[in-house]
Amino acid sequence: MAKIAKVQEVSLEKLVLYEKNAKKHPQDQIDLLVRSITEYGFINPCLIDKDFKVIAGHGRIEAAKQMGMDKVPCLFVEGLTEAQYKAYVLADNRLTELGEWNMDLVMMELQELQDMDFDISLTGFEMPEIEVEDLEIIEDEVPEEVKTRCKLGDLWQLGDHRLICGDCTDIAVLDTLMGG
Repeated sequence: MAKIAKVQEVSLEKLVLYEKNAKKHPQDQIDLLVRSITEYGFINPCLIDKDFKVIAGHGRIEAAKQMGMDKVPCLFVEGLTEAQYKAYVLADNRLTELGEWNMDLVMMELQELQDMDFDISLTGFEMPEIEVEDLEIIEDEVPEEVKTRCKLGDLWQLGDHRLICGDCTDIAVLDTLMGG
C-alpha cells in the first residue's frame, strides 16, 4: 500500500509532468486556478513520486508556472507500482466527477458567500441570472370541478410495468400493484 513519505516544497524545474495525463486543463480552468491560488494560497499540494514524476496536480502546476512561482508544495508518495501510478492518475480525476452536488445546499452556500461580499466566481459556480425577488408570481385559476378518467384502485398494465391509482403508503394498494 502506498503512503506519504514527506511533504516538501519542490522546484517546478524538477517536476516531471506525466506525458499520458488524460485530463485536459483548458486556459479558463488554469485562469481560475491562478485566481484560487492567489486568494487561498497553494494549500492543495501536488502528489509526486521519488523521481519527481507528477501523480496529481498537473493543472495547479500549470497555474503556478503562469504565476511565476518557483516552487510548489508536494506530497512525496512511495509504494505505488507502475500500474497503480497509471491507475491513480486516472482515478484521482475521474472519481471526483462521479459524485453529485446537492444544488440546494450549493445555492445556499453561494448566497451566504455573496452576502459576505465574497467573489463567488472563485468557487467555479455562478449564481443564477434571475433572482427570486425579480420573479412575478401569477396565480393559476383552479377549476371548480375536474373530470377524471380514473378512480382509486384502477390498475393499468403498461408493457412490463404496472401503474395504479392509490395511496403509496397503503399496503393493500402496494400488494395489488405488485400482483401479490
